[in-house]
Amino acid sequence: MSQSVIDRVLAHADEVIITAMNDSTFAGLGIGIVHQDQVIYAKGFGLAHMQQELPVTLETVFRIASISKTITAIGLMQLWEQEKFQLDAPVNEYLKAYQLNHPNPQAPPITFRHLLTHTSGLGTMRRLTDMVRPGFGLAVKPEMPIPPLSEYYVEGLKTELYPGRKWAYSNHGFATVGQLVEDISGEPFDEYMLRHVFEPLGMHHTDYLRSERVRDQLAEGYQFRRGTFRPVTYLEGIPLGAGTVFSSVSDMVKYLIALLNGGANDYGAVLKPETLRMMMQPQYQIDERLSAAMGLAFWLDNFDEHRIAWHSGDWLGFMSAMYVAPDDDLGIVVFTNTNTMNIAHRPDSIAREMLRRLVGIPDPASLLPRPDILETPKLWPELSGSYAPEKGFTTNLNLWMAFGGEVEVFVKNNRLAMRGLTGFFRKAIPLYRVDNSDPLVFQGLYDEQVIPIVFQRNAAGWIDRLCLGFLGLYTLQKRPGMQSLRRRLRMFAALGGLASLVAAAAGWRKLKGR
Repeated sequence: MSQSVIDRVLAHADEVIITAMNDSTFAGLGIGIVHQDQVIYAKGFGLAHMQQELPVTLETVFRIASISKTITAIGLMQLWEQEKFQLDAPVNEYLKAYQLNHPNPQAPPITFRHLLTHTSGLGTMRRLTDMVRPGFGLAVKPEMPIPPLSEYYVEGLKTELYPGRKWAYSNHGFATVGQLVEDISGEPFDEYMLRHVFEPLGMHHTDYLRSERVRDQLAEGYQFRRGTFRPVTYLEGIPLGAGTVFSSVSDMVKYLIALLNGGANDYGAVLKPETLRMMMQPQYQIDERLSAAMGLAFWLDNFDEHRIAWHSGDWLGFMSAMYVAPDDDLGIVVFTNTNTMNIAHRPDSIAREMLRRLVGIPDPASLLPRPDILETPKLWPELSGSYAPEKGFTTNLNLWMAFGGEVEVFVKNNRLAMRGLTGFFRKAIPLYRVDNSDPLVFQGLYDEQVIPIVFQRNAAGWIDRLCLGFLGLYTLQKRPGMQSLRRRLRMFAALGGLASLVAAAAGWRKLKGR
């Protein structure tokens, strides 16, 4: 990547970001781009606080939410470098505050690697009552003390599935990563991270708590509803290791530089280069034909053979995205103080667009459909059907919110398509073949977002699984027709309609009989 390319892209960066902000209706936004060990672009746009008319600056503090997981993992991996534990060792042997348990005492133990790859069997909630608690049970009101995890998980933390069985995003898993840092190091978690990660990297205005390091520059969080910005009620996050970091663009570009330079920047070092490389290598993958995979805390992907390690974040009133292209020596962070449910209008979209421009590859959505690849309608009947995840309420909750619990593959307008019961994919999205050598590899196109999809055959040769590398790493099993939720809902609706007709007919007979 030449300096002329960088200069050409950055000359239009303001236009790209302002267009995205106008389309997405963000109150404020901060962005930083790093090349090698230099910040090549950093800027604030819009307002950090509307009532006070405070602009976003490079020092504005945002809640970066789940990007925190990558930082927490670095704290844990420091202890791994000191040979305090092995990645495949049972974590219960190191946890002092509480234990991770499965209802079956014969279940395999959960390891450090399971926690770092979201394959521990832990789900979205501790228990069903979390659905009616602030932040799905992950938060408390600011006037209340943040409970220690020994109290928060006083009944222990129960897994829903055997570890390694499937991928399920879990804040509780990374809360436990933070607790392991504390229990192994013997230091309070937040103090350990300040002393061993933030201070060595020169991140003096970053913290897991709303301390004096961050509170004076903290942006107000908003939602845009019905044509107006509404401040979001502030809540304190409970599981610090999962997503409570407060930071600014000026501090997070220092973190990016360390990620691009073997765990070190001009201020100091926090990891060995080989450890960081391992964290950005696939540790869990549902299908090698999907570019999406999990490293240790980092999501992994590639843009036209350019390796990407990334993470995003979403918390009340705030969204964030961090993308690192290690082979291209590029890193980007984008923060906003506005929530949106539109997946096309998020910081991820801005980060991806800027990264694609810098490495010189087109938007993959612009390449669909592929004129050089012949579709295979002969296979469509075999691919069609309903696909749903393995049982598990809390480990499937994100799938329920995104797709309604299952996806249906069907043919519409002479095109293979997919849809969910609810959520993002309520309307059919077209599926396109993208590999001439493999008829089971597809990409869906939803609101200019590309969704990688791979079908799998079982040992008998039947297509019985769908792997989805979007909003997670999901393996969905093909369901018999009568078990499809969509078909059951149609039957219930038909029965309800029939019952209404019968009741109406009975009422008519009564009226005639009078």
